[in-house]
Amino acid sequence: MQSILKNLRLLADPSRLRILLLVEREELSVAELQEILGMGQSRISTYLAQLKHAGLVEDRRNGKSILYRLKALPRRESKAFDQLLVLLREAAHEIPEAEQDSDALRLALRRREDKTRAYFDELAGKFGRNYMPGRSWKGLAEMLLAVMPPLVVADLGAGEGTFSQLLARRAKKVIAVDNSEKMVEYGTELARKHGVANLEYRKGDLEDVPLRDQSVDLAFFSQALHHAPHPERAVAEAWRILKPGGRIVVLDLVRHNHEEARDLYADLWLGFTEVEALRFLRQAGFKNVETSVVHREEEAPHFETLLAVGEK
Repeated sequence: MQSILKNLRLLADPSRLRILLLVEREELSVAELQEILGMGQSRISTYLAQLKHAGLVEDRRNGKSILYRLKALPRRESKAFDQLLVLLREAAHEIPEAEQDSDALRLALRRREDKTRAYFDELAGKFGRNYMPGRSWKGLAEMLLAVMPPLVVADLGAGEGTFSQLLARRAKKVIAVDNSEKMVEYGTELARKHGVANLEYRKGDLEDVPLRDQSVDLAFFSQALHHAPHPERAVAEAWRILKPGGRIVVLDLVRHNHEEARDLYADLWLGFTEVEALRFLRQAGFKNVETSVVHREEEAPHFETLLAVGEK
């Protein structure tokens, strides 16, 4: 990071300040910043290049897009920069346009979610018949070994609820949560049709689960976490809704390079490494965390399934 004086000169420009405060809150692409700020692409790109050169912003590739975020600074610099951010947030109150940035950011993120939700709405009722990477019987068996019924189970990102219906055979109650209204409708009708009385569907997001604190015994994600914009927040939500002694189970894809998955399956993340899974669970507060790769598909691109479990 450059000197505080140089950064103050750089951020004296209202537009650069607004961009910095936006990417502090959320990873954003140039196109999303255009939408929020109402500025041209070349202007925003220039400002981002200046902020990146100053060591304030970093980027990462996400499929065809490049996302920008506030740079994580070494500990020796972070305290001074945190103090600078407090000052910058106060200064933003003097910029009339900045007052609308929060609302514009929420709308931009909502449009990002709607794009993913539209994919699942289109597939409602087809999941059981279509191929889904990582959804394997071996992975399911490994997950079931970690379950000790009778339990109150939250199936987070349940889709049409294939796993929810299997768990409902042994669980005390299963609550299937999905952000697609059509998936919830389809799953509810399927449960009714098959007489599964202890299975309830609720519409909600992985990062804002419609369940009370400490209300379930088991929270699990089956090929759902890579659809969360912020996987660590989704895991933290699982911690919130779990009772003391409750368990989290994550079945997901091991990190891969099959970029087509973003378009084919609306994946936001190309799986996770075991190290990342460990970090998500430990940061949320889970203990006795274990991870393993439980399956590798025989056909290309040879998706692998990651299992992670932990206790609250």
